[in-house]
Amino acid sequence: MNTDNPIDYSKHAPQAFNHLLQLSQQLHQGPLDPTLTELVSLRVSQINGCVYCLDMHSTLLRKAGQSQRKLDTLPGWRESPLFDARERAALQWAEALSTLAFSHLPGDALAAAREHFDERELSELTFVVVSITAWNILNVGLGKALPGS
Repeated sequence: MNTDNPIDYSKHAPQAFNHLLQLSQQLHQGPLDPTLTELVSLRVSQINGCVYCLDMHSTLLRKAGQSQRKLDTLPGWRESPLFDARERAALQWAEALSTLAFSHLPGDALAAAREHFDERELSELTFVVVSITAWNILNVGLGKALPGS
């Protein structure tokens, strides 16, 4: 990532920035547990390599009471006993959507997610993935630096 000369997208595209910010804020007030929303945001940010979002979402999760151990095992959530069935379904769905460029959506991904989320929740969860992916692309692509660096 080129952080030597970052582009301040909030300054240069304020209307688009505000729309994306409003979407993110609305999703945090929706039917999903805010901790689940943050957990999915952190996992998608890990996949996309967004250091700014990694720092932000891991900090928010720790403040919300999530253990460092759980955060440390997030990349291996399939093997970690620290994630419940609903979290696993959300993470599986988020990963399936986040890797569409490399593979096709697994046929059972939607069915597995539907076991734990109603249609509104699944729609909101999908928008969480869309939203954090947009933030990741903006931050990585335009060089947003880690706060305090």
